[in-house]
Amino acid sequence: MAFKLPDLPFDRAALEPHMSAETLDFHHGKHHKAYVDKVNEMLAENGMDDASLIDIIRKADDTGDRNLFNNAAQIWNHSFFWRCLAPPGSTRLSGKLKTMVECDFGSGEAMLEKIAIEGAGHFGSGWVWLVLENGKLKVTAYHDADTPVVHAAVPLLTLDVWEHAYYIDYRNERPKFIESVLNNLVNWDFVALNLEGVGLASADQQPLALADA
Repeated sequence: MAFKLPDLPFDRAALEPHMSAETLDFHHGKHHKAYVDKVNEMLAENGMDDASLIDIIRKADDTGDRNLFNNAAQIWNHSFFWRCLAPPGSTRLSGKLKTMVECDFGSGEAMLEKIAIEGAGHFGSGWVWLVLENGKLKVTAYHDADTPVVHAAVPLLTLDVWEHAYYIDYRNERPKFIESVLNNLVNWDFVALNLEGVGLASADQQPLALADA
């Protein structure tokens, strides 16, 4: 089963001025697509033509096939990332999610600051995540293509801190990119759905419980 590059859940210009259409043309249309193409090339070689993306990621992690793992995990991470974004002002922190954020971080602002610090301080390429772990919200970061799919954590929100995520719009100013996304583009409705266990569970965008991912 060949994987397909998922469509963006918004128009390419919908995130401007915080994330340009040009950035999405390259980040989604070139980088994300390259991971999809590479995994499709490797599927037959690994005898996993009919496996789900998550099964591929976990098997590659178990067997130490870092080339397959990195490319497959990047498909999943990016597919999740696009769902974490929404046009400016279209969603807000509310309900159970807001209550848990205030309980575990003190306030929404404090949580965003923690994510921003983690992202700006992360050395090299990787992803910053808001996850649910042991019933508590936690901010963590994984290097390169690493993903919650192979860890005991439920992913709620992610921020891509690979250079290709921000270099067109922000050059080398990663902290400015992080601040702009966190303060303007987070899809809090999607984050709340993930907390309820009905968010994006796979790169084909099936609305399965993340616990089953």
